[in-house]
Amino acid sequence: MSAGSVAVVVPEDIEVPSWDLYEVSIPCTVFGQPHPDLADPWYDLRLCGMGEGRSDLSGSWLTVRTDYGLDGLAGADTVIVPSVPDACVEDGAPVPPALVAALRRAHADGARIVSLCTGAFALAEAGLLDGRRATAHWMHTAQLAERYPKVRVDDSVLYVDEGDVLTSAGLTAGLDLCLHLVRRDLGAHIANQLARRMVVPAHRPGGQAQFIELSVPATDDEGLAPVLEWAGAHLDEPLTVEELARRAAMSSRTFYRRLRASTGMTPLQWLLNQRLASARSLLESTDLPITKIGELSGLGTANNLRHHFLKQLGVSPGDYRRAFPARHRPDSGRG
Repeated sequence: MSAGSVAVVVPEDIEVPSWDLYEVSIPCTVFGQPHPDLADPWYDLRLCGMGEGRSDLSGSWLTVRTDYGLDGLAGADTVIVPSVPDACVEDGAPVPPALVAALRRAHADGARIVSLCTGAFALAEAGLLDGRRATAHWMHTAQLAERYPKVRVDDSVLYVDEGDVLTSAGLTAGLDLCLHLVRRDLGAHIANQLARRMVVPAHRPGGQAQFIELSVPATDDEGLAPVLEWAGAHLDEPLTVEELARRAAMSSRTFYRRLRASTGMTPLQWLLNQRLASARSLLESTDLPITKIGELSGLGTANNLRHHFLKQLGVSPGDYRRAFPARHRPDSGRG
């Protein structure tokens, strides 16, 4: 496995709202800070301005230096467009033609193209989303759908992975997508360790709803955090909604409602997600038999494990493990 190179397009108008700056900083934080203990080499990050070559983009209170122009997209394994100017979204102004052309060239050369929030408008303008499912921040999906009718816009999800083209909703959903990319490139174990260092949920599935009643993850719910931590340590045991609710000192109905509001998932969906994550980590980091991994993750028999992997991930457990050579499994788990 190789982390590869990531080119991030920095918009020209850096006097942008703070949430746009946050979206620019997300890929810089995830891909730009080396973690040699997790993967060496880490990603090679490039900041690419909209002009040619190095430039200093100055606003009233911020200066961003980019060492590359749009020519920096050439040869990158992944290209990320965090946003486009507000005028492109609100006023129908054209997406900069040079950016559109650079995205088309990068995609044709085999790069993985990614947008965060309004960056989807650039991908759509380049024709990379035609006939594909895509998303953006729910405040902008109506404009995206109206302007680009060939795009199948989904305003209800955090991110969409179409293989070589990925899109996300705004703000923290962009972080979810970047961690998803790390998970794809380097595996669930490394992505989970990175998320832990960033003090964020290790995995929010892309299909999770943008619209949730609470703006904080479930682990910040003082009533839910202890029982969810306990459940994560006992995935190999039979767990029921009634037992989890009892441990949380709630009725089953209240527990169901609060977990759904906090995570966008039902208790059973949450448990399945945790068990799949556990199984993936065990497949990546140990040589344990598939049957044993089914038991330890709480997914039961090898057939049941295979069923859920094929349904949720599209691959068998064996094929998933083969993507992670033995040298990436320091702990064989054989005692």
